[in-house]
Amino acid sequence: MFEDIECEYHIPVLYRETIENLVKDKNGVYLDCTLGGGGHSEGILKSLSENGKLISIDQDQQALDFAGERLGKYGKKWEAYKDNFENLDTVLYLAGYDKIDGILMDIGVSSTQLDDPERGFSYRFDTKLDMRMNKNAKVSAYEVVNQYEEGRLSKIIYDYGEERHARRIARLICEIRAEKPIETTGDLVEIIKRAYKGKSPKHPAMKTFQAIRIEVNRELEVLERSIDKAINALKPGGRLAIITFHSLEDRMVKNKFKEMSVDCICPPELPVCRCDNKAKVKIITRKPIAPKEDELKFNRRARSSKLRVVERLG
Repeated sequence: MFEDIECEYHIPVLYRETIENLVKDKNGVYLDCTLGGGGHSEGILKSLSENGKLISIDQDQQALDFAGERLGKYGKKWEAYKDNFENLDTVLYLAGYDKIDGILMDIGVSSTQLDDPERGFSYRFDTKLDMRMNKNAKVSAYEVVNQYEEGRLSKIIYDYGEERHARRIARLICEIRAEKPIETTGDLVEIIKRAYKGKSPKHPAMKTFQAIRIEVNRELEVLERSIDKAINALKPGGRLAIITFHSLEDRMVKNKFKEMSVDCICPPELPVCRCDNKAKVKIITRKPIAPKEDELKFNRRARSSKLRVVERLG
């Protein structure tokens, strides 16, 4: 399945399924909101004719540099912008487009970012607390861990990590940092382990690290804003494909797609519709597309991924 995927940076998740569901016009204009290593971008470019066009966005200069070398061979068919994809409308304006044929969002942190100890995303390495996808961002994991008050920290860990020990973890963090700042991922892991009693089926730091990463990069806020902008940027018949990696993201995408796919949004007790709302999209994937067994054997990090697709109505 993956023999034709050239990807030194990371293996693109749900590669074939994404391209097949997204690219419906080989002469069209497409937007990859999360360039990363360029795996999905190259798949889109390969599917387009010489008249097609792909615009890619990433806020990580490292990703842009890598993909620039990899995809430069496609010439004028491809261009990239350094930005957060919540500004996709601005990027499209700068690129000279109003409405386009398809948009892809591959949400979350890339494998390369996770595997780079210097980035501070992973609990597997003992390094400086960071977790910023954009290295120029003002707030890093260090500020979240050392400056957020206990209640706010607990809420973030519970809401974004779905961590049942959130209060205990937040309390311990505040107790330790009162004596000295928490500088490294290793320091944070040891604090989290102290909050657990008994064994955990998964690494005890996994959920807390996810929560802090989401907060640092405003991931859910960016996703929600971007879905609305993406739908507005599509031509009738254009498609939006979103790949998620955890339940919080998938739930948001599912609910947003459902909300946009219905005509009437009046309270059910009203006998007659008064909202004049019109559905904006048709849901293509009633159930999310999950990776097949051969992909899971090849790429373990694909195991929690889900692909949802909608099509813009006229």
